[in-house]
Amino acid sequence: MAVRLYCATSNAGKLLEFQQAAGDGIAIHGLPPVPCPESGATFEENAVLKAVCYSEALRGAPEGSPLASPLLFADDSGLVVDALEGAPGIHSARFAGPGADDAANNSLLLEKLSHVPGPRRTASFVCCIALSRGGGVIQTFQAEVKGMILDEQRGSGGFGYDPLFYLPELGRAFAELTPEQKWMHSHRGHAFEQLLSWLRQTEEGGSTAGL
Repeated sequence: MAVRLYCATSNAGKLLEFQQAAGDGIAIHGLPPVPCPESGATFEENAVLKAVCYSEALRGAPEGSPLASPLLFADDSGLVVDALEGAPGIHSARFAGPGADDAANNSLLLEKLSHVPGPRRTASFVCCIALSRGGGVIQTFQAEVKGMILDEQRGSGGFGYDPLFYLPELGRAFAELTPEQKWMHSHRGHAFEQLLSWLRQTEEGGSTAGL
């Protein structure tokens, strides 16, 4: 399967993860940043908004250009903490305010959970990916992984809330995993594998040309 996919994100960490996981026959390319609304109430709604926004922004690309109606995808993902009634949720990237960095977001999360005992610090990482072309959405894929929030950061890998998200079955935080291990167990990895599986099935069914 020779498929060219464009990733609609300005997050270099996400783009690198997708590129490393694409496998043979699938090329993942970045796109110039596009200001898009994230006014949805769910991860799926925001992923769709971003995918359509990027797709519409490329409609003026010259005919014959790779950016003329490309097959692209956008993801919206975040951390859902049970003790915080689902926060930070769709606001994960800006939990500590507009322009907040990972350090500020992690610090605020620890502050809000400072009086929450370990057994109640359950959480999930959620990811939804929307596949788009020509301004329309073709399919969405969603996955989640359950874990716990630590009371201090561990590890130096990954990004975002990875140093605080602990997987009991592995006994490690996401930030303590190798990139390959993290992808194997992550919400983003599971959602992306759904996308790749769907593309393979579509190709086998002979309908790739219609994408």
